Amino acid sequence: MYRKILVPTDGSACAQHAVHEAVELAKAIDAEITFLYALENPLTTGTASPEALPYSAQLWDDLKAMADEALQAASAVAESSGVHATAVRVDNRAPVQAILEAEDEHDLVIMGTHGRRGFNRWMFGSVAEGALRRAKRPFLLIRSGEAEG
Repeated sequence: MYRKILVPTDGSACAQHAVHEAVELAKAIDAEITFLYALENPLTTGTASPEALPYSAQLWDDLKAMADEALQAASAVAESSGVHATAVRVDNRAPVQAILEAEDEHDLVIMGTHGRRGFNRWMFGSVAEGALRRAKRPFLLIRSGEAEG
């Protein structure tokens, strides 16, 4: 039923929890995983402060390195469990858009959710919710820790 699983990650503890759950499921059903990290450039999205401009090249390199580390950590979890996994970093793409573009090649999407509510949800939004609302494939959302209010 599910042979190809997409697992978006941002390297957070919540995402790591979802990575572990996805690997366990993939192992149980003999599926393969694609780990996806969508990296937006804060200088082109307007989220970086003007003070960051002189350091823009270094900032972008640091963000790419963090993304690669998160993908390597996720891949190591899969490898240690004997699950075939591929890691993909997509640059200059909003996470929701990257997930929706990648889901077409997969049977299931598994991702973590912070469980934000109230003001925090309004202020920070939810990548998981944004992707789920427009999804064409089944989603399994893994909640990690206490809900944030």
